[in-house]
Amino acid sequence: MEISDKSKPYFAAILYAFIIGFSFLFIKLTLTVATPLDTLAHRFTISFVFASIPVLFKWIRLDISKKDIANILPLALFYPAMFFAFQILGLVYVSSSEAGIIQATTPIFTMILATFFLKERSSGLQKASLFLSVIGVIYIFFMKGISFKNNTFIGILFIFLSSLSFASYNVLARKMTKKYALIDLTYIMTAIGFLAFNLMSLINHSLKGTVKYYFKPFTSPLFVISIIYLGVLSSLITSLLSNYALSKIEASKMSVFSNLSTLITMVAGVIFLNEKLEYFHIIGAIMILLGIIGTNFLNKKTED
Repeated sequence: MEISDKSKPYFAAILYAFIIGFSFLFIKLTLTVATPLDTLAHRFTISFVFASIPVLFKWIRLDISKKDIANILPLALFYPAMFFAFQILGLVYVSSSEAGIIQATTPIFTMILATFFLKERSSGLQKASLFLSVIGVIYIFFMKGISFKNNTFIGILFIFLSSLSFASYNVLARKMTKKYALIDLTYIMTAIGFLAFNLMSLINHSLKGTVKYYFKPFTSPLFVISIIYLGVLSSLITSLLSNYALSKIEASKMSVFSNLSTLITMVAGVIFLNEKLEYFHIIGAIMILLGIIGTNFLNKKTED
């Protein structure tokens, strides 16, 4: 069945959400072998290598000048560099569930930034739908049981900055995708991620005197399979998908699909990790899905 041009950005956004949602399974597997920082470094090394293959063989030609790199740099700094760096730092101090609650608010930050910088307008029903999706995620996490510990302020701050970085990426990419080719944007973003996280990882290893263990995770077949999924699908392909979707639909509409990723992660946990499916998962899932549908389809005033 052929997908219509109008449906393609939404199909890209849904596929993006599915890949990101399942990525958490592979992240858990990599973290049994490598540290979070090393995982990010190797993840973006794989991503950069795969992105460079068609460029080296001239199957794809990049049209990027030094000025273009300077213009694209802020986008790449917001995502992946700052987004993942702040996320890692935050997870040192708060649990993944606590982080999930804070990051669920990313669509709200995106809507606010998009209103100010992109002049995007949304109806009252769209705003209500977006909040419904956010509340759905928060509801599930709270029902699973959350106990905020003392002295977690710095962790909360880092996760907040991570969410704000991703919201900023959503807004800036909306502009950049109208100016630059998707492949050029994605390649520069991948290259920046590769340089940033490998530099951070090597500095960390140098300080600890453990540089010789840098490539040790690759001796594990499970790590190799997982890091290829994370590097190729969950970094390179998702960057292409999100950049494409943001070139066609409003930033606030795209950002709400991040909550669908959270839902996919929970479903994957039930299917593959034998986690128990509770009634609140279903209620939260309905809220998330209704919120995504409402945010994207309840307003006809701001179609592209």
